[in-house]
Amino acid sequence: MSTAPEATPSPSVLARIRKTPFWVQIVAGLALGVGLGYLARAADISWLATTLETIGKIFVQLLKLAVPPLVFTAIVVSVANLRGVANAARLAVRTLLWFMVTSLIAVAIGLGLGLLTNPGQGTDLKTEGLKAQDGKGTWIDFLTGIFPTNIVDSFAKVNVLQIVFLAIVVGAAILKLGAKAEPVLKLSESVLELTQTALWWVIRLSPLGTLGLIGKSVAKYGWDLLKPFATLTVDIYVGCALVLFVVYSLLLKFAAGLNPLNFFKGAWPAIQLAFVSRSSVGTLPLTRRVTERLGVPSEYASFAVPFGATTKMDGCAAIYPSIAAIFVAQVYNIDLGIKDYVLIAFVSVVGSAATAGLTGAIVMLTLTLSTLGLPLEGVGLLLAIDPILDMMRTATNVAGQALVPVLVAAREKILDVAAYNNPAGDLYPESPATPAAVAVPAQGGAAKAAPVAG
Repeated sequence: MSTAPEATPSPSVLARIRKTPFWVQIVAGLALGVGLGYLARAADISWLATTLETIGKIFVQLLKLAVPPLVFTAIVVSVANLRGVANAARLAVRTLLWFMVTSLIAVAIGLGLGLLTNPGQGTDLKTEGLKAQDGKGTWIDFLTGIFPTNIVDSFAKVNVLQIVFLAIVVGAAILKLGAKAEPVLKLSESVLELTQTALWWVIRLSPLGTLGLIGKSVAKYGWDLLKPFATLTVDIYVGCALVLFVVYSLLLKFAAGLNPLNFFKGAWPAIQLAFVSRSSVGTLPLTRRVTERLGVPSEYASFAVPFGATTKMDGCAAIYPSIAAIFVAQVYNIDLGIKDYVLIAFVSVVGSAATAGLTGAIVMLTLTLSTLGLPLEGVGLLLAIDPILDMMRTATNVAGQALVPVLVAAREKILDVAAYNNPAGDLYPESPATPAAVAVPAQGGAAKAAPVAG
């Protein structure tokens, strides 16, 4: 007598969500957040607006909580591990050069849009009563601010620029000492893995964070606020879109001989998370993961991505300050000349580390305005609109941080082209800090990167 086969239990709700593509989860959170934010604003539901703001604030706080240990250990480990990478110095120099080239292109687009559209004319914004922003705004302050006076303060106050400096020094010292410093390197690797594991748990909550962050923005900012900044907002979004989709695509096609669609297919989850979280550093583990899925050897990605997350800011440090400087100058009726535009380009390329991967680009803007001699009070004009601008800026930042390692790896013949053409795999590995080992061959060698599993 045959028995009926046992019914297969239906997957739980959490299991079904887990199997849903990451980008679908993000889009669902985005759509729901927009709907709830509009409802809270239209019906004046204060508790709903507060709830959305609280959800978004907690999500960002969780991301920022991991910033000091993540940045420090990631850079220490990546610098120390350069000894195991063939042509490490060449790769580092090429990476830095491509960072500078793409920043120059981005700032040129920003200046072009600003000069073409005149975003500050006719805004009728009131500048009386505005106070200059507190903080480091001059080049002397910026340069002296790199060097910490108290290590504890650097971590407690989350001064990412000082943390980066300390990490580079420690990583270089580990390289110098060799076997004697091996325990310190092992400890750093363990802390990095622990931090990234915890941060991956936070990243899994990003659809919920998206709902809160977008919902808060929709509920809090209406067209009445946006109207004086309409041209500026459009300029930032158009400029970032041109860099993100046009410039990056052309570079991939003609500088690396790669299909741009595959890059966006692989990098899109990190770009989406950057858009809603407004934190390049908070997105770092996901950026590194998608970069490896795109065929970049893990040893090189472990250096290039953390380096880029703290210095590669095409949105915050190139497009935004160039357009914002023109905006502030026009609001205050100050004429800018060729010399000023050259200075903007110089500040954007050299001073991009001042943004340091955290939400907002206030430091970069104050640095630009002070270099040009423009009123620092102008920064206050842009604070209300900054969260809306920062979403697109950060998405552009993160895309560039993934793009440059792909470009360099392709030109150095170490890119796994098969992985790039099919960037598949789980974004949530069991051990995110220890991806599959990938050998980096010498220049001109065949790409032998193993597919990144999971």
